[in-house]
Amino acid sequence: MASLFKPLLICILIIFSSHSSTAQTCSSYTFSNSKIFNSCTNLPHLGASLYYNHTASTNTISIAFKAPQKSTGWIAWGLNPNGTAMVGSQAIVAFMHSNGSMVAYPTQLDSYTPSMAPATLSFPVSDVSGEYVKGDMIIYATIGLVGGSSKFNQVWQEGSSVVNDVPSAHSTTGENIKSLGTVSFQ
Repeated sequence: MASLFKPLLICILIIFSSHSSTAQTCSSYTFSNSKIFNSCTNLPHLGASLYYNHTASTNTISIAFKAPQKSTGWIAWGLNPNGTAMVGSQAIVAFMHSNGSMVAYPTQLDSYTPSMAPATLSFPVSDVSGEYVKGDMIIYATIGLVGGSSKFNQVWQEGSSVVNDVPSAHSTTGENIKSLGTVSFQ
């Protein structure tokens, strides 16, 4: 009996430690600008994480969206107030500009071939910025949550190239087409 117990205990410890290390991925990250976020979640695709602080009195969230990316690529995160997919989403995109600085701005994803041009969103967005740190691109923003809801449809994405300072189309296979879900800001 004791000989069965020891291997079982080792298996449980391995499972627990691998689960714990996965759960700690976003909560153990330290931002270079010393920003602190009260909540975080590891998103299920593209190695991305979402960090946020919800301010109930102003119904706003301050977010940081982080994903692994080469300096030649781009990342985006957004909310879709009227649907569950990419089309209709209102996002923030970030990439390394040809002048060497990080660029981040809001954009409308109004088709399967959006322009990715800067645009005004249907909800307030401020404090938009981006940075590139040790192989990760990060988007920062403050977003006004409209409609009194705290649960939203979210999308996130990454692409491998930027041409003439415009993000190129992302892959339409694998994890790229699975990167959507819901988020609840409490």
